[in-house]
Amino acid sequence: MSTPEEALPHPRPEEGVRHGRLTARPAATPVTAEPGTYSLDGQALLRVPTTSPGTPSRLAVVLHGAGGSAQQALGWLSRHPDAAGLVLLAPQSIASTWDMIVGGYGPDVTRLDAALKEAFARAVVDAEQVAVAGFSDGASYVLSLGVTNGDLFRTVLAFSPGFMAPMVHHGIPRFYITHGTGDRVLPIDSCSRRLVPRLREQGYQVTYHEFDGGHEVPPQILATAVRWWADG
Repeated sequence: MSTPEEALPHPRPEEGVRHGRLTARPAATPVTAEPGTYSLDGQALLRVPTTSPGTPSRLAVVLHGAGGSAQQALGWLSRHPDAAGLVLLAPQSIASTWDMIVGGYGPDVTRLDAALKEAFARAVVDAEQVAVAGFSDGASYVLSLGVTNGDLFRTVLAFSPGFMAPMVHHGIPRFYITHGTGDRVLPIDSCSRRLVPRLREQGYQVTYHEFDGGHEVPPQILATAVRWWADG
């Protein structure tokens, strides 16, 4: 089996926002903000935890589902004890869901890139510990962004995704995917049970977990995912 870097195209200079590419990267000497939750130009929410000054933190970009909000996405992960030490960035989609799903990469990629640049300027972030997580439409988007930007997102956490549509491939992120066997919104047979083999065939490392339930993220599933990321 070939690895993703062997099987997939090399970076091209013309790749950009319309391909889903992000340019933001952790800053070399960022200024650490005071702990708290910040609104970034009304486009995203950033939660900075209490940490030792200068100690690099893990950062998770958290994406809401269709019709959701940045506040919901932030609360979804921040209320979990295992996420207490994480820097969390929750962007708000421009439309009711993410650009890739309603018309193609563009405005949400630009918004996320700007939010990431500000987050990296406000917090000391470990470049090896940047993850992207999402539920439902947000999970479809994180699979796509993860494959596209695996040189930034080393870990992808997808909860009940529907599909993925990367245009380009960079890096070799690892994936944690979960799905409820009774999901009637995004049925497991046509979604994760198709996506997981596809990713594995392309050479990606995928940890996959099915659970008894519907279109949801049970607390124990979330806890397992966050611990898996931390232990990795």
